[in-house]
Amino acid sequence: MIKVGQYNTLEVVKIVDFGVFLDGGEDFGNILLPKSSVPEGTSLGDNLEVFVYFDSEDDIIATTKTPLAQVGDFALLKIVGISGVGAFVDWGLDKDLLVPFSEQRRRLEVGQNILVRIYTDKASGRIVGSTKLNRFLDKTPAPYQVGDEVKVLIAETTELGYKAVIEDLHWGLFFKTEAFGKLFVGKKLKAYIKEIRPDGKINLSLQKAGKAKVDDLADKILTTLERQGGFLPLSDKSAPDDIFKAFRTSKATFKKTIGSLYKKGLIIIERDGIRLNDN
Repeated sequence: MIKVGQYNTLEVVKIVDFGVFLDGGEDFGNILLPKSSVPEGTSLGDNLEVFVYFDSEDDIIATTKTPLAQVGDFALLKIVGISGVGAFVDWGLDKDLLVPFSEQRRRLEVGQNILVRIYTDKASGRIVGSTKLNRFLDKTPAPYQVGDEVKVLIAETTELGYKAVIEDLHWGLFFKTEAFGKLFVGKKLKAYIKEIRPDGKINLSLQKAGKAKVDDLADKILTTLERQGGFLPLSDKSAPDDIFKAFRTSKATFKKTIGSLYKKGLIIIERDGIRLNDN
């Protein structure tokens, strides 16, 4: 079955001057892949991975271009136009994606970058975007356990910290007092489940908890030292951003970890960095 707004692997069933036709099954018939998108050397019977969507005439069409996101994704996209029906955002294809007025939380302007959920409107069958993210999240019980590693997308900032979308399914929160590194709306990163509250809300952490966090970081530091010839220009005096960029951890955790490695005689802490202890 063809998934509109997503990638599909389809068979070439006809070659014409202006492209090739792909087998769209009973529901869609033959789907055009324009000549500009046809890979060189394509022959009848070949299977091509293509993105299927609606063109400017609302006809089904295929492309080998890579969109910035597909149906089911959350993505940070730039507004490139406003019309009488809503805002249009660039999602990397010839036809821009519509965010209808009914799916906007607030007034939007050209040039803004907004976080949207891409979905198929059941009434019209069209692919559209929405900034009303609550409609799509926390619809199923959270299957996570404390300590689980998850993929998250920073969605917005609040007085408490940073709200994030977990695995495209649930809301989570990084408290401002515990956040470090450069966090911003649209950033994708890995995180850890810190707490699942009785009300079902989820608190997140940028690093593992407790001893596991320190042990994991210690291994990374030693491995990095070996790869870098035994020396790293990072120490307990380094800037937090430099430490985060290298190891995705807070300065406090880094200091605790290198202190432990020093006590074990595995490293030497120098003024301008740390060095493997070869003795």
